[in-house]
Amino acid sequence: MRVTLHPGAEADLAEAAGFYETEASPVLAARFIAEFKRVASLLLDNPGLGSSRSKGRRSYSLRLFPHAVIYRPIDDGIVILVVRHHRRHPGHGQRRR
Repeated sequence: MRVTLHPGAEADLAEAAGFYETEASPVLAARFIAEFKRVASLLLDNPGLGSSRSKGRRSYSLRLFPHAVIYRPIDDGIVILVVRHHRRHPGHGQRRR
């Protein structure tokens, strides 16, 4: 079982971590990354968690930060398609497969 990040999700993650690092502190950025990794591991172990979305996608919110992980279960794990801030347009990353 493995977690795969879409290149767009990697960019989303880097953008959010960079924001927390520059606007708050490197410690907060590290906490964001740790929370993301916790959620990714949780979803890998339980791919049916989260809310069902269109096109076989699911959404799961981070506990400590206002972000959601949009992912799709696959045969050997999950693909994380989007890491979206709750205030970002709901269609952000919608075309990612």
